[in-house]
Amino acid sequence: MSTAEAGLEPESAPPRPNNAARGIGDRIFRLQLTGAGTIVLAIMAAVGIFLLLRAGSALKVRGLSFLTTAQWQPDVHNFGIAAVLIGNLLIAAVAVTFSLPLALGTALFISDIAPRRLRRTLVAMVDLMAAVPSVVYGLWGLFFLQGHVVGVSRWLSDWLGWIPFLHVDGAQPGDPLASSSVYTASSFIAGLVVALMVAPIQCSVMREVFSQAPVGEREGAYALGATRWGVIRTVVLPYGRGGVIGGTMLGLGRALGETIAVYLIISPVFTIQPHILQTGANSVSSLIALHYGDASEFGMSALMAAGLALFLLTLVVNFTASSIVARSRSGSQSEA
Repeated sequence: MSTAEAGLEPESAPPRPNNAARGIGDRIFRLQLTGAGTIVLAIMAAVGIFLLLRAGSALKVRGLSFLTTAQWQPDVHNFGIAAVLIGNLLIAAVAVTFSLPLALGTALFISDIAPRRLRRTLVAMVDLMAAVPSVVYGLWGLFFLQGHVVGVSRWLSDWLGWIPFLHVDGAQPGDPLASSSVYTASSFIAGLVVALMVAPIQCSVMREVFSQAPVGEREGAYALGATRWGVIRTVVLPYGRGGVIGGTMLGLGRALGETIAVYLIISPVFTIQPHILQTGANSVSSLIALHYGDASEFGMSALMAAGLALFLLTLVVNFTASSIVARSRSGSQSEA
């Protein structure tokens, strides 16, 4: 008696291997992809090894105190990245705070609200924003944005100065004739400029994930009487949650490594300065750009150690973001 006649479930047979011979084109394409991936990993490893070797003498002198010292005097062996690393994180935090709602709203508008005939134009405009050189953003922030944002910084300091990171030393609340120099060249202004630089990257990732939301679930939500916002809230956003997180972290990685735009705006200080509205800020990349030309041999090693710390930080952020984005593109489910 067969298994079917006995009313029993047949054992699941293992899938048959695909023995189809690959053509020469498939083999060449596979070799090209493998080679490209290997080259990228080799370059990243080479950069890390180069920085580690060049930073070896500085790291031997300072050890773990390199991460806790705020001063930068490598010629007398008194240096560290505590101040610049905190400044770097503050600028990146301000950038992500403003870029996230901007990128999220733009991505939702393009994927779900904008007419079809306008979507291609809007996508091209967003992509062109990502292609603008960072020095252009820096000059725009220095000569245009800074003068218009000082009033906002003053207002935030006057009314919300009781919050520690919004307090400004030397500010005179309620005095319209007070000097505005205490608000210029701050982490807040640099973060706004970096926010406009990273928003296109975040928007592209989010838009791509939002566009993959299941059409059947969208139509089902509309059939049940949902409004457009209801479809976005119950179908698109839950499905694209991973894309939002991944895009935000990719933007964070870009914000951490931004150099020229930040260098043009900030006034470098080598003290831990947690007040984002107050003049004076710093970042690791700006530190390297500032001291690269006049550094001694040991000072160059110290700069390489700072670059190594930034390299590892951005590497962790970008790899985490890539894994989140990859998971968001398969097996995602909405709440509809």
